[in-house]
Amino acid sequence: MAGEYSRELSVKVFAGQCRLTELGFRQGGPAGFGLRRCLIDQAGATKGELSRGEHKSIQTDRVVLVPGPPEEVDTVRWIYRSFVDGKLEREIASSLNERGLMTDLGRAWTRGTVHEVLINEKYIGNNVWNRGSFKLKKKRVRNNPDIWIRAEGAFDRIVDRSLYETAQTIIRERSYKLSDHEMLDALQRLLKERGHLSGLIIDETECLPSSSAYQIRFGSLVRAYKLIGFAPDHDYRYVEINRALRRMHPQVVGGAIAGIESAGGKVEQDPATDLLTINGEFTASIVVVRCRATAAGSLRWLIRFDVGLWPDLTVAVRMDQPNRDPLDYYLLPRIDMNASQLRLERIPVIWNHIRHV
Repeated sequence: MAGEYSRELSVKVFAGQCRLTELGFRQGGPAGFGLRRCLIDQAGATKGELSRGEHKSIQTDRVVLVPGPPEEVDTVRWIYRSFVDGKLEREIASSLNERGLMTDLGRAWTRGTVHEVLINEKYIGNNVWNRGSFKLKKKRVRNNPDIWIRAEGAFDRIVDRSLYETAQTIIRERSYKLSDHEMLDALQRLLKERGHLSGLIIDETECLPSSSAYQIRFGSLVRAYKLIGFAPDHDYRYVEINRALRRMHPQVVGGAIAGIESAGGKVEQDPATDLLTINGEFTASIVVVRCRATAAGSLRWLIRFDVGLWPDLTVAVRMDQPNRDPLDYYLLPRIDMNASQLRLERIPVIWNHIRHV
């Protein structure tokens, strides 16, 4: 789906995920230490706690976060109090490990895992999504805070807001004490030492501002990397392309609705998923498919079908090579689809020959 922001999400589902996040529902991922996922029905009634690896089976059910076992909740509060009292993340991690406590993943605590607890808004009840993207077979990308999706007070908080804000002030002041030049010099030294950079490497390095501090100071980690001459292994241009295609998607859907109605048809649109019900007879989904150029010069389009909705008809809008204008359209009936995705490819030599003929 159009160079997915995360390759597991289509453009259409992304819009629905944003809407559900704003309504206070948890969108994927483990709950984290001190929290649990709770399943609720369409009316908001509790149906039970989800264990790790379990998923909802009914489309109208939703997931929210609730406080976990009392001992985990107390540990989270102890982490915050210890940090505010002057302990460093690595000291806190050492204390937790000495006590035999493990993270929610059953691993030993590190500076990075403690830091993640200290900066995560879910502990004060905020529902935050789109903090990062993860393309298949690529490295995780941390998104800028200005494009995060947030709903405040969506869950019961387990950490007092004033305690949380104090912790954030301490974290910010650690980087504010350094000038831009000093922060970049420290990042440059880390690059020479490790030979590579990532958010995890930065967060695990003692006496260095966190990756979130670099994001806030320089706008993004990618920009900080660029300022010290570090080029990540993969191209981040797809992020801008995906943003443009997401902005285009509502226009494409709106144009389709207008065309159907002008022809005398009736269309109902699901505001959460953009699924169209046409004349009360069949459902249709419109996806904008990003064009990807390979190193060999061929063009590829990966069409991902929403197996959770499985519309009767999927309309795939293939974009041209610059991903600015639609190239053509494919009508894909569900009855003919037996996979969750379909890849189309154009080889330049063959295409040029066909076009000439």
